[in-house]
Amino acid sequence: QVHLVESGGGLVQPGGSLRLSCAASGSIHTIRVMGWYRQAPGKQRELVAPITEGGSILYADSVEVRFTISRDDAKNTVYLQMNRLSPEDAAVYYCRARTAVLDDENDWWGQGTQVTVSS
Repeated sequence: QVHLVESGGGLVQPGGSLRLSCAASGSIHTIRVMGWYRQAPGKQRELVAPITEGGSILYADSVEVRFTISRDDAKNTVYLQMNRLSPEDAAVYYCRARTAVLDDENDWWGQGTQVTVSS
C-alpha cells in the first residue's frame, strides 16, 4: 500500500505562484509513476503532469511552461510548482501513484488540496 498526503494549496491572486507537495509513504519501492491531477467543479478530473520512476515527464498543454513537476527521492515527495496561475487553474489538485508488483497494478490517491485563484 501507498499513502499520499498533498499540501500547499490555498488562495492566490491571478499571476501568482504556488508549490504543491505530495508526500508518499508505505511501499515506496513499488511506485512506477506519480502524477498530479486536478478537478474543477462540474468537470472531469484531468491529468496535469506525471513523472515516471525513470524521470520521464509530461505536461498537459494547458500548463506546459507554467507548471513544473519534480521530485525529491530522499523525502519521497513529488512537487508541482505552479506559476502564472489563472482562474482556469482553480481546482482540487490530487496526487496519484501507480504501483506495480509483477502484473499487479494499483492506483493510490491523496485526499486532494484546494487551489483557488481569485483577486
